[in-house]
Amino acid sequence: MIESLIALVVLLFLVFSRVPIAFAMAVVGAVGFAWMRGLDAAGAMVGSAVFETGFSYSLSVVPLFIFMGNILAHSGIAHGLFAGADRLFGRMRGGLALAAVLSCGGFSAVSGSSLATAATMSRVAMPPMRRFGYSDSLAAGSIAAGGTLGILIPPSVIMIIYGLLTESDIGKLFIAGLIPGALGVVFYLLAVMIAVRIKPDLAPPVTDPEPMSRTDKMGVFGTLALFAFIMIGIYGGFFTPIEAAGMGAIFALLLALMMRSLSRAGFWMACRETVISSAMIFAIVIGAEIFSAFVNFAGLPDALVDLIYEMDISPWAVIAMMVLIYLMMGCVFESLSMILLTVPVFYPIIYQLDFGTGLLSDPENVLIWFAVVVVVVTEISLITPPVGMNVFILRATLPDIPLGVIFRGIVPFWIADILRLLLLVSVPALSLMLL
Repeated sequence: MIESLIALVVLLFLVFSRVPIAFAMAVVGAVGFAWMRGLDAAGAMVGSAVFETGFSYSLSVVPLFIFMGNILAHSGIAHGLFAGADRLFGRMRGGLALAAVLSCGGFSAVSGSSLATAATMSRVAMPPMRRFGYSDSLAAGSIAAGGTLGILIPPSVIMIIYGLLTESDIGKLFIAGLIPGALGVVFYLLAVMIAVRIKPDLAPPVTDPEPMSRTDKMGVFGTLALFAFIMIGIYGGFFTPIEAAGMGAIFALLLALMMRSLSRAGFWMACRETVISSAMIFAIVIGAEIFSAFVNFAGLPDALVDLIYEMDISPWAVIAMMVLIYLMMGCVFESLSMILLTVPVFYPIIYQLDFGTGLLSDPENVLIWFAVVVVVVTEISLITPPVGMNVFILRATLPDIPLGVIFRGIVPFWIADILRLLLLVSVPALSLMLL
């Protein structure tokens, strides 16, 4: 227990010293394991973690889904989604901001990447919003917040990582994210409507939507077909989530080729970004595996479980404390780091909590519900200062907009996320009713 706490302090020191989280976790875990078991045992553990992660069949789903999202991003399909959403909301005040949120949700549903969604939609949605006189705060805020939907709406890379860490059914995790993801879209749309009602100067008077081209229409229908193909295939038992990743990547590539919207340069850029993102994720997962092995050997999860039983507090109080920890961590950590750093410690505790009767009487359901709660909290972290990864992605693509303006535009969406989090924590059926 003491060794684990010392390791956590050292890890936080390294992270705040700007050491990459993957290397910080790997170094602390390896040194700690060597301290307790010896150099030979630590070397064997590190080698095993690297080998098993690198050759993990289950993790092959990560680069495939990332490749699928990058193909969609570089083929111009996102423009079709935005044009289609604009046709739906174009006659409402703030229609382009509403369209940005909805198209972000649609694009992230098939890309699985919040950062890719924010970067892509900033190039697609920001120019027309500026042209029609939308405030920079509302325009940037709707894109940055809309991009966060990518880590909950399936297929979600974060959900896949959680499933691998907890040995949960990835297909069930995807299904559990459907209703909470849809609620996220609805809550964000309401946030825009309320914001423009309170401050009408955020958006111009209603304008007629721009006409959709044939390519835009093909992008909308193709994206919807891709999402339906993946979800029906998984939910209907036609293929596993890992097979769905390969099928989805092929579907996206064929769709882009059929639309003749993917250039050779765009294809190579998609491949390059897939390799970079996958390497980063695999490095973080390896570091997390090494750190998790040390923490588990040092007995931190078991000690925390014993402490909770000794304190005799309710399971709901434990959940509330964990959510509070995640909200505080979200101010300084990005989403994947939070998941990999905390889930190996928290999930043994969650698995042993006794919620009595009902949906949460099954430990497997508890883990799946907790996954949704954790992912929503990490969504919030993507737009929470001072880190707010989506905000910094937007700042990089729109350097003329100050960070303060973007964070100011985030406020209505941050409030909407907090309300959704409270709803999902208090009503677990919203996450479990489709299982």
